[in-house]
Amino acid sequence: MELQQMRYVVAVAETGTFTRAAEQCRVVQSALSHQIARLERELGAKLFDRTSRRVRLTPAGEAFLPAARLSLDAAERAKAEVAAASGEVRGQISIGAIPTVTAVDLPGVLERFHARHPRVRISLRSGASEELAERVRLGTLDVAFLGIPVGAHPKDVHGRELARGELVAVVASDHALAGRGRVDLRDLADEPFVDFPPGSAARAQSDEAFTAARVRREVAFEISTADFMARLIRRGLGIGLMPASFVSELSDLAVLQIRDAPTRMEHLVWSRFPPSPATTAFLAELGVPTTDGE
Repeated sequence: MELQQMRYVVAVAETGTFTRAAEQCRVVQSALSHQIARLERELGAKLFDRTSRRVRLTPAGEAFLPAARLSLDAAERAKAEVAAASGEVRGQISIGAIPTVTAVDLPGVLERFHARHPRVRISLRSGASEELAERVRLGTLDVAFLGIPVGAHPKDVHGRELARGELVAVVASDHALAGRGRVDLRDLADEPFVDFPPGSAARAQSDEAFTAARVRREVAFEISTADFMARLIRRGLGIGLMPASFVSELSDLAVLQIRDAPTRMEHLVWSRFPPSPATTAFLAELGVPTTDGE
């Protein structure tokens, strides 16, 4: 069994077609198909069900895929460790970030990191805090930038608080509350809200504050991204709560300070697995030693 064969299987599983997988791997499709067929003969099992419209993993393929990914990661890690021993950082790093991260200038950090370590392949995934933390726990992300309620501590990962701050109310510029400047949560009770889905860390920040204030509210729109939330608020369909450090990017909306405001913490987490040279270098770029615990 060859690493190249495993790489082809992973590419087909991720792209969903042999054609796109061959393009991604920079080989002709016939060569890729031949190598996968050869691997299937060696294993004595089909890895893919093929039809004219789609390619789908078989149960054997589902079982094979995680081990193939681990083998490829191990091979890449071995190359990176050898390079690091000679003073060169290479390999890859997978980063996760909430859309509203403001504690660091992430594009600027990535630019500087790439300039210092051009041989490192960087991937960035946006998502909800709980999803990103879970992916770090599983090892499919190396580091992640989260937004969580103050006092929360993601489990089974290393972490460091980056910043904390209050949420503010965001309303359309022509909303009746737009000129108030400062409000209480009780002043917002009769308004329809645009918020993140229940169970998410972003939603918990607001829910906990309203519960503490003994104020009930209606969440009419449950949205997964801050950009879509802002679009609905602009249309006057509801109001939202967002980090004060983020709303400077929403100059066309009115911002209200809240006396009993919810607070949130931006938190950096990284895997408990021994960090790769690329991950160590990225954390160093942020001024975070990898010996830090939670």
